[in-house]
Amino acid sequence: MQAMQEPARIRGMFAAIAPTYDPLNHFLSMNQDKSWRRLAVELVGARPGDRVLDVCTGTADLAIELSLAVGPGGHVIGTDFCEEMVRLGVPKTGGSGRAPVALGVADTLRLPFRDNSFRGVTVGFGIRNVADLRAGIREMARVTAPGGRIAILEFTQPSNLAFRFVYYVYFLILLPILGNLVAGGKRNAYGYLPRSVLSFPDRSKLQRIVLECGLTDVVVHARSFGIITVHVGTKPA
Repeated sequence: MQAMQEPARIRGMFAAIAPTYDPLNHFLSMNQDKSWRRLAVELVGARPGDRVLDVCTGTADLAIELSLAVGPGGHVIGTDFCEEMVRLGVPKTGGSGRAPVALGVADTLRLPFRDNSFRGVTVGFGIRNVADLRAGIREMARVTAPGGRIAILEFTQPSNLAFRFVYYVYFLILLPILGNLVAGGKRNAYGYLPRSVLSFPDRSKLQRIVLECGLTDVVVHARSFGIITVHVGTKPA
């Protein structure tokens, strides 16, 4: 069973690194994080005119990808429990040819929306930080309309043994050094990242958990040598 997270500590850590969060994500992922988000949007099945939600939205990168998919006739909401992250996301949400993006502060365990409110719900690299994994997924399912999809984009451990060694050297040693150097070592945020991934359920266990939370047709899509996965499930009609 996944250990319960400490919400106040995690929130404070993300608040501290908020100003460097975006450029560091792009740099440390070698700019692959953008294609990973596009994949999540494609798999959740966001279509023009849809109303969709992105939880643990951070500075809204995934919410913005959703807004491009649903177009001007759609509606996107992004929520996060860290106000500092949300505040930095607001200036990024403007632009023509896409849906308006409304950002707000909310805990994924207590989403302020009615049942069956959204055609699709996404979370990108944030479900690890939710205090109760199963409760967070169930809450995402609650606000998803019957027949709608949930897409969970998350880091995972690669299955290829040879690549896993290289990955661990980068992920456990180099990434924390580089990340904390740029972020000023604030609360060792980039030391927390690999620890949280290694303690998180692997792709098969997460697939079982998503099924246990009431979703059906749960499919796992692995990319980038298996270092990230997108778990996609459907809310029964």
